[in-house]
Amino acid sequence: MNNLPQKVRSKKLNSRVDLTAMVSVSFLLIIFFMVVGELSKPKAMDLSIGNDCCDCPTPHYGENRSFTIILDQNNKLVYYAGILASPIIKPQITTFGKDGIRKELDIYNNAALKYSEQLGKPGRGITVIIKPTKKSNYGNLVEILDELKTTNIDSYSIIPEFTPEETKLLAAK
Repeated sequence: MNNLPQKVRSKKLNSRVDLTAMVSVSFLLIIFFMVVGELSKPKAMDLSIGNDCCDCPTPHYGENRSFTIILDQNNKLVYYAGILASPIIKPQITTFGKDGIRKELDIYNNAALKYSEQLGKPGRGITVIIKPTKKSNYGNLVEILDELKTTNIDSYSIIPEFTPEETKLLAAK
């Protein structure tokens, strides 16, 4: 009766997706973003240490570890410790070399290291602030960085701006 060809029905296959690899990749991405988020948080170093220097008066909170060197023309160096308004070491003129700035850096850094050991915070020496004037030359900056390396001082900053008191000091000296 029915001469029409019958429809052939295709066999239905179970379509099952294996999600194991996607779950693994998801966990790796979650861990990656957690680590990146933690590492990208800003880290701050506590610079207000307190009275960390021995063999020197410490009237300033956190200022006794700072040592400022101003580089001027004709290989002239002016240095002081603390803040200029009431310095721990008053501004003095010196030269490069072992009998000049290296000797002063070594004495002041060793005193700070000795005192920090007494406080139970070993290895906290001075922080040197280098301020080159426009009249100083690049060679002087390299020389002062060499002096810091020689005296094992690794905490320093190069700042080209001057306070009004430092500008008056340079004009006077």
